[in-house]
Amino acid sequence: MIIYDSTLLIVDPQNSFHPGGSLAIPAANDDAKRIALLIDSNSGIDRIVVTLDSHHKLHIAHPYFWVDGETKTKHPTPFSLISSEDVEEGIWVPRDDIDVDGLVDPNIFSLEGNKFDLRNYCIEYTRRLQTSEQQFKLCIWPEHCLIGTPGHNVVPEIMDALDRWSAKTGKSIVWMQKGQNLLTESYSAMCAEVPVSADTTFNHKLQSQFLQSRRVLVCGQALSHCVNFTMRDIVKHWPDGEFGRLCLLTDCTSSVPGFESAGSKFMKDMSEKGVQTAEAGTAF
Repeated sequence: MIIYDSTLLIVDPQNSFHPGGSLAIPAANDDAKRIALLIDSNSGIDRIVVTLDSHHKLHIAHPYFWVDGETKTKHPTPFSLISSEDVEEGIWVPRDDIDVDGLVDPNIFSLEGNKFDLRNYCIEYTRRLQTSEQQFKLCIWPEHCLIGTPGHNVVPEIMDALDRWSAKTGKSIVWMQKGQNLLTESYSAMCAEVPVSADTTFNHKLQSQFLQSRRVLVCGQALSHCVNFTMRDIVKHWPDGEFGRLCLLTDCTSSVPGFESAGSKFMKDMSEKGVQTAEAGTAF
């Protein structure tokens, strides 16, 4: 049932991804200006969903989760790639003092044996990443969007526009956090790359809310990663023949430097599916 005219989905518009942040995207401030202008100038937006990348320091894709297998004193540098073979051979191993109690549901992510072993988990986790549809190797990122730090906050230009929209319309922003589970990555706001618990499986509730809108416009950071995989998951569960209800705002999102090809492939794939594209100034 269509309840809303247009929903604006803003993926991870946080300080960490903007100039001055730990994982800065050079064009993100310009993207933010256009997103803020879009919010301020269009009364047709009647719902806004904002996702927030939300990490702990000891996340599996952060350096301090890992140590070298020989000295146990070195950590991988940002943008290192760790394969399942690396973990199996002991090149990189998880720290043995990390508390992971209750983070993995064996009914969702099962391992052999009765006792959970973190190293065996990491071998299997990275193997599943490598054999997934996207064929990832685990990338170690600079610490970013750490909960409770300024990097986790929404960039001021967009936050101010969100506040103005709420004050004007009487509606509240729908906030959705992702990435809190230490043991899996959540590029997509809809589902972890490797689900390990109930709260990292596909978010059917959020998907059903998107389906209530005549149009869903998507923007935010980064085109190569979180916008990419969020939208792919939405499309995967969208009704056939209705992909034109989805619109990617091409001048309101940019790729992580060095990953531009991933952003280009994503845009090509969405176009072939029939997803619409538009610049912010022509979206309405």
